[in-house]
Amino acid sequence: MKKSALLLVLTLVFSILAACGKSNNEGGSGSPAGSAPAASPSASESSAPPAGANTNFKVGMATDSGTIDDKSFNQGTWEGVERAAKDLGLEDKYLKPAGTTEADYLTTIGNLYDAGYKFIVAPGFKFETAIFAAQDKYSDAKFVLIDGAPHTADDPTPVVKPNTVSIFFAEHESGFVAGIATALQLKEGEAGFIGGMEIPPVQKYNWGFQQGIQYANDNFGTKVSIKKENVIYQGTFADVAAGQQIAAQMYDRGVKAIFTAAGGVGVGAIQEAKTRGDAGKEVWIIGVDVDQYQDGVLKNGKSIILTSAMKKIDQAAYDMVKAETEGKFPGGQTLTFDSKNDGVGIPAENPNLSQDTVAKVNEVFAKLKSGEIKVAAEQGNLIK
Repeated sequence: MKKSALLLVLTLVFSILAACGKSNNEGGSGSPAGSAPAASPSASESSAPPAGANTNFKVGMATDSGTIDDKSFNQGTWEGVERAAKDLGLEDKYLKPAGTTEADYLTTIGNLYDAGYKFIVAPGFKFETAIFAAQDKYSDAKFVLIDGAPHTADDPTPVVKPNTVSIFFAEHESGFVAGIATALQLKEGEAGFIGGMEIPPVQKYNWGFQQGIQYANDNFGTKVSIKKENVIYQGTFADVAAGQQIAAQMYDRGVKAIFTAAGGVGVGAIQEAKTRGDAGKEVWIIGVDVDQYQDGVLKNGKSIILTSAMKKIDQAAYDMVKAETEGKFPGGQTLTFDSKNDGVGIPAENPNLSQDTVAKVNEVFAKLKSGEIKVAAEQGNLIK
């Protein structure tokens, strides 16, 4: 939460490789408008890659069930891939599976592989069984699985092979910080939560958010509450219309701010908030995964995005691609990014948060980072 963007601190120390050419995006799409990616690392003066480096590969990405411009998980991952490809002189491409079955995902991975894209990033737990199979089927390829671990359909035991890295985030910590910021800024009133599918990463955002609001109430004298009727999982990450409808119902019930962890469903909630904001009503959205401030800009230039609960998926994707160019791909490992390594948090700049709110959030984040504050990753007595 300094002026500069928060960067992931990996267990590996990555040396910097000078960019060596232009990216050729064969995905047929440029960087989608919306979320703001982290600043690109500066290039060093090194004249040659280190021993063992792999500088001759193509980077592919298979999208999850949402779209590439979901203003959230898929988009954030793709922006990291695109930025790495541009900085490092690589070719990149993304493909959207025809469906959401293991066979659909394997087909997409196979299509990327056959086209020469042998470094494949897969964002989302739905890829777990497909990546498990792909590890052996495409043994000369590299895989980055975000928010999941490879396993079979019958056995959830993770099997991360040397050509795969599995990445997780502490979403509950990110939600916690966003919850504190929300309570401090609102001071009193109702908050709500809209999730996509009821899966661990989404649930952890919800539970962390609730704990953050409670912490602010207990320690800073705020009076913000969340009712059970205002915690809703829509069931998909793609139904924009449903997100808009759910948000409208919450706002009509008096909710002031809604935390959305729902992909395209969250896009619908943002649309509803913008409609009301343009009509002069004060409503807020707390964004997710990436800084969604620009997605909530109104006709008057202000934004209805109060802040965003971020996990640095773009930087994670970037760093894994970069590691491969340096011969340092952490194959066989499961990496977790949290407050301790600056893998989660809220944006470096939050125009809708007061200086006092930011100062208090910084204090809490420091305690979270040191381990003085613990945030539960389980439901316990929390809503859903």
